[in-house]
Amino acid sequence: MLLHVFDSQGHPAEERVEAWRAVTASALIPNEFSIERPSDFHASLRAAEMGPVQVTAMTYASLKMRRTRQLIRRSDPEMYAVGLVVRGRQGILQERCEAACRAGDLVLYSTSHPYEGAVDARRGPAASVVAQIPRARVPLPSDRLDRLLASRIPGQQGVGRLLANFLTTAATDAGPHRPTDAGRLGHVLTDLITAWLCHVIEAEDGSAGETGQRVQVLQIQDFIRRHLDSAELTPGSVAAAHHLSLRSLHRLFHRHAHGTTVASYIRRQRLERTRRDLADPHLAARPVHAIAARWGFTRPADFTRAFRTAYNTTPTEYRHASLRAGPGAQQ
Repeated sequence: MLLHVFDSQGHPAEERVEAWRAVTASALIPNEFSIERPSDFHASLRAAEMGPVQVTAMTYASLKMRRTRQLIRRSDPEMYAVGLVVRGRQGILQERCEAACRAGDLVLYSTSHPYEGAVDARRGPAASVVAQIPRARVPLPSDRLDRLLASRIPGQQGVGRLLANFLTTAATDAGPHRPTDAGRLGHVLTDLITAWLCHVIEAEDGSAGETGQRVQVLQIQDFIRRHLDSAELTPGSVAAAHHLSLRSLHRLFHRHAHGTTVASYIRRQRLERTRRDLADPHLAARPVHAIAARWGFTRPADFTRAFRTAYNTTPTEYRHASLRAGPGAQQ
């Protein structure tokens, strides 16, 4: 799934460190590096964009790095990064907190605050997988998340294990994938990172409270996405499936889903599914009305009107433009 981006073996020894600095600045964020024996430095990097999230798998020799205020002023994508240590001992210092991590540990850090990192790979190449997610895509208070920065969080159990397994699989899976898979997996990963952060905050705070409700909303949204093709999917059926009153469901969504209603969320997700299918060359022979019906739009005129309102174009026009532009053109 991840594409090969860099291998130090393809560079002369005297150019490897500078090449590594350049490729990580492009694929991740700019950092300063300190490497004791540059001529012996070895590293590799593979990466892929998954919707709003970028996943990067790396191997490297021992090194030190830092992100300074000057680098942040030059370029800050305003991302949170979740790192999974696969091999080696790796540490990070940010916001006066320090984490010393081993294989299987997870750590959260931010591109918007200075940090220092160190990797001990004396027993063999170190390895990690990093997922970068826009800060705006995490529906949790930034001041609360900042208290988790540079904290060692074991990834061997619970939601942390689910996240670690997802990142490991993304880094190692070499199976065939369709162009639309990356975006879908990115949304799954976004929800999984959010659920993991909620779980960590809840464990630290000692109560379910707000974070428990956010996790519940994420679970409900996942249920909705898995049942979009069901004609029986309504706010009432969603509430019943989660043992909630309709009023409680609406209250949860209003508070933790950016004010959207359950019905509008269902409608928007169904429109997104039709948009993806319309852009899929493998479904080019399927009639527009059949794609609409698959995702719950039984009246073609209503579907066309809703699609035009959402995307400022008709389904047919969008399909033609997307197929002419080729894979990856969906906006």
